[in-house]
Amino acid sequence: MKVLHIVGARPNFMKAAPVLRALKGRSGVEQILIHTGQHYDAAMSDVFFTQLGMPEPDLNLAVGSGTHAWQTAQIMTRLEPVVLEHKPDWVLVYGDVNSTAAAAVVCSKLLVPVAHIEAGLRSGDRTMPEEINRLVTDQLSDLLFTPSADADENLKREGIAPSKIRLVGNVMIDTLVRLLPLAEEQAFNGLPERYALVTLHRPSNVDDLAWLQALLKTLTEVSKDLPVVFPVHPRTRERMEEVGHLNCSPGLRLLEPKPYLEFLALQRRASVVITDSGGIQEETTFLGVPCITVRENTERPITVELGTNRLVGRDLSALRTQVGVAVSMPATRPKPIPLWDGHAAERIASYLAPGC
Repeated sequence: MKVLHIVGARPNFMKAAPVLRALKGRSGVEQILIHTGQHYDAAMSDVFFTQLGMPEPDLNLAVGSGTHAWQTAQIMTRLEPVVLEHKPDWVLVYGDVNSTAAAAVVCSKLLVPVAHIEAGLRSGDRTMPEEINRLVTDQLSDLLFTPSADADENLKREGIAPSKIRLVGNVMIDTLVRLLPLAEEQAFNGLPERYALVTLHRPSNVDDLAWLQALLKTLTEVSKDLPVVFPVHPRTRERMEEVGHLNCSPGLRLLEPKPYLEFLALQRRASVVITDSGGIQEETTFLGVPCITVRENTERPITVELGTNRLVGRDLSALRTQVGVAVSMPATRPKPIPLWDGHAAERIASYLAPGC
């Protein structure tokens, strides 16, 4: 059996790594890793692949940045001959980036079976490009591997046949469970004992310059009482330069983006995490670290219902309040989410290659 894995951005790497490992243990399975190059920074990507124990991609399509339409079209154009050449039995796509939807369209038209890993997540907000990618990919996929029961319900409500749906758990948690011991060995000189960890990258937060300026002002105010550690996404740094907010208060520490292990260590030790990232909502829930999400909605509602996540949208007063609550309340272990146990990839491998 031949399996093509399609990845295009760093969140895909964390999801694909355990699946590659699980299928490697199955006899008769040939795996090919295709990197679309949708997001590519040589230094950071190489470190991610090394830390995650992933093989080097067999092919990089080197698509690069562009508008959503241009990028999606480039991925489709460059991927089609690769799929035709290899004639895979399954193409595995991950998450909700443009590479995911583009690969699903290409393969469905070539009648090549597609399996979507992390299927069924919905924010209900179609202004998010990721939501469009999720909807398109799930409608076209032949097998849908879901991380939680709410994702199953979303798919059934949209008319997906239950026979296509497999609840397997969260593959990102597989990676976290495996690498957390290594992350806990990471040393950070000069890191305060208590701090808020911040990540921001979504257009709704960083492209609206007036809102970004107000948000940064609030983070500066928070940093007077609780140090703020902020690894700055390149897109966010550009916008911060535009609003003249790179010279911040002493309590607001701006860092370069961090590879997986270093960032996981920062999450593990944080008093609270302030983010707009979907994956970080999941990781903080598993770690039991309070999470404040600067978004009006989330495609991962289970992290609010059962985890540590709180949505504050654009309510800066609520953001300040939730930071205070997070640092004043005693640490409590959230209720475990079913199947977030580090074995999701093994369940996926059992479905894809039951006889291998």
